[in-house]
Amino acid sequence: MNVEEPRQGACERAWFKSSYSTGSGGECVEVAACPGTVHVRDSKDTAGPVLSVTSGGWAAFVGYAAQG
Repeated sequence: MNVEEPRQGACERAWFKSSYSTGSGGECVEVAACPGTVHVRDSKDTAGPVLSVTSGGWAAFVGYAAQG
């Protein structure tokens, strides 16, 4: 896992906002999937840092989070 400054990479990132994000100023995240990597950022600070994790690491996190 790493944190990187946003920059144009080999993959054109199409960002998707979480369905749990609302317009009321809560915790909002966006994700962009690229081959082998998933990028995560704060939707309120799109020019800020991006967290990048492997696809396997993201799948493990989502599986764990879904358990409640």
